Amino acid sequence: MKFASSIAVVLFLGSTAIPDEPTTLRVALASIRKPETLVQSVEKIQSVLKECAAKKVQIVCFPETFLPGLRGLDKLSAPDQAAMEKALKSVSESCRDAKVAAIVGVEWVAENGLQNRAYVISAEGKVLGYQTKNQITPGKESDNYVPDGKRQMFEIDGVKFGIVICHEGWRYPETVRWAAVRGAKVVFQPQVTGSDNPGEFKAPEWGTSFYEMAMQCRAQENSIFFASVNRTMNRQNSATSLIDPKGKLIKHVPRGEESLLISDLDLTQATGFYAKRFQPRLYEESTNSPPKK
Repeated sequence: MKFASSIAVVLFLGSTAIPDEPTTLRVALASIRKPETLVQSVEKIQSVLKECAAKKVQIVCFPETFLPGLRGLDKLSAPDQAAMEKALKSVSESCRDAKVAAIVGVEWVAENGLQNRAYVISAEGKVLGYQTKNQITPGKESDNYVPDGKRQMFEIDGVKFGIVICHEGWRYPETVRWAAVRGAKVVFQPQVTGSDNPGEFKAPEWGTSFYEMAMQCRAQENSIFFASVNRTMNRQNSATSLIDPKGKLIKHVPRGEESLLISDLDLTQATGFYAKRFQPRLYEESTNSPPKK
């Protein structure tokens, strides 16, 4: 596993040593097809983790609700919480064995209903937490999933990051800004945008769809990396893509293709410049009385 430099700088007068901040992060985006069963999906994740280990990846992000699939789009049986807990445990053990951190999309039965979550698992196999999809796509998704109303920050190898799940990253830029103003160097976006409907599908040129242009905006308006991973499908509306803090495409996986996108992020580029300039006080409702005539 690749680690950033941990060389310490000792200050004068015997003060404590301060480690250097990491300057690189090797990430992977797993653009893969969903198998038919939950067991097969876990096995596919495990196979990707082994490949990531061989290529010194520090963290890999999988598509939205890869376990067991996206309810409202995929044909799924009734939620099986015991099976999901078993699957998450298996994936956590595989992260530990591969020494690779992962972001894994699952559905989860919570007290208020069924949630669409992205779990973060460390390279030691520890579940660090999860981000729930809160701005849920209207229609079949909102009929099946509920929000939890919370946002979370995460950290791997000293690098802070946030997560937005599909629709909330496209339509609600505040979700990305929330993480950016709290020091995120990168925001990951697990997504499922498209379908496996049969028939010929001609994908448009990259960067001409609303979704890919929105990715560029999310990165540039916050001066951070934006890493979006879509499930491989016959009719993808969005390509798995990695965008730099200036809104420029680094790499993408052509729509309909399975591939593991791997890149070393230069974290010195992720300054968060525009996010840091955000001033909430400028958006407070005015209490000034209207001028007298």
